[in-house]
Amino acid sequence: MDNFIFSNHDTVELAKKYGTPLYVLSEDIIEENAETMKTAFEKCNIDYEINYAGKAFLTIAMCKIVENAGLSLDVVSGGELYTAIKAGFPMEKVCFHGSNKSIAEIEMAFDNKVGKIVADSEYELEILDRIAAKKNHKPKVMVRVSPGIEAHTHEYVQTGRIDSKFGVPLKLVDKVLSDSKKFIYLNIIGLHCHIGSQIYDEKPFLLAAETMLKLMKKIEGYGFEMKELNLGGGFGIPYLKDDSVFDVDTYVQRLVYFTKNKCDEIGLKFPKLLVEPGRFIVGTAGITLYEVGIVKEIPHTRKYISVDGGMADNPRPALYDALYHAVVANKMVFSDDEEELVTISGRCCETDTLITDVLLPKCEPGDILAVLNTGAYNYSMASNYNRLPKPAVVLLKDDKDQIIVERETYEDIILKDRLPDWYK
Repeated sequence: MDNFIFSNHDTVELAKKYGTPLYVLSEDIIEENAETMKTAFEKCNIDYEINYAGKAFLTIAMCKIVENAGLSLDVVSGGELYTAIKAGFPMEKVCFHGSNKSIAEIEMAFDNKVGKIVADSEYELEILDRIAAKKNHKPKVMVRVSPGIEAHTHEYVQTGRIDSKFGVPLKLVDKVLSDSKKFIYLNIIGLHCHIGSQIYDEKPFLLAAETMLKLMKKIEGYGFEMKELNLGGGFGIPYLKDDSVFDVDTYVQRLVYFTKNKCDEIGLKFPKLLVEPGRFIVGTAGITLYEVGIVKEIPHTRKYISVDGGMADNPRPALYDALYHAVVANKMVFSDDEEELVTISGRCCETDTLITDVLLPKCEPGDILAVLNTGAYNYSMASNYNRLPKPAVVLLKDDKDQIIVERETYEDIILKDRLPDWYK
């Protein structure tokens, strides 16, 4: 077989059947990734919870996959929460996150009895307390802290720095939680932090854990019972051939060992440990298929391979220089001397470069290009820039393939357009 096989499916045949651009997602790989993380925690025999970060990729079908995998769900907006509600996801396993929740979104979370709410600021705690009093409902709340840990990753995805919009700054936590009688309608059960994305080394997580455990012990002195610690996600996946792979087993073992020792040292009861993998669960489970169009060579400069998608369906390279690998799905058998260095360009009316330099066999119009590991933050960040319809999403399961998000049409693009009266 000369074609690229992904999760036991011929990608060229998928492109013929469903058209391009096309997001392809493997339920089998998602399940494998989820099981890897669950097994790592089960080996340690502790109380834990894995919250899938819905912002990476969320649809009604994905909610069902997450539920069947035995994971909880982290949502960050009313739209993500509404998706979970429509999917029938168990609300007690939903954690409502987000840095600037609206009153309507918070009331929606209360009315649907979500399992936990992560408060991002003192102001939000005050709002939650007021709404809880009005609704006569005492929600479980975790307080997000910005721990001042700078992970070695792109500055746009560092979220635990002192200078960050996320969470209560470490030095202000005392002021916010110095009196357990301040938020009497809230059941504050623990702390949360998230230090960044695409992290391959467990050391930054252990530093964050140390900071948070000490803080939990201090907060208990103010009258709160700290039962849970959420250390966020950010586990790196390999986008390129030689990228490292985050070792979940090693991380969990060292985290548990470190936490037990630190808790014994400071006199803190071992808390329930929570993590929030999104990319780790779904990133390697997805690819995007494109059809090659114009091939343009500038002598002694560069060869451009244009495809029928681009920054509208994958904005990450434009946003923060994200790197991807690609293969020509219909030309998997070739000799090294047939390879050439090319740049993959998208069709948007911008520079729109998907991949700057990649070695590929000679590309021709009509070839199918597969960009790998696009399961996370591609569909979820897609736009209609240049009024381009968003691609369909097809789900693979065993030998089956089925659409879980329909391809948008031009009619969908103008669906919400309205003319003012003076043009009618």
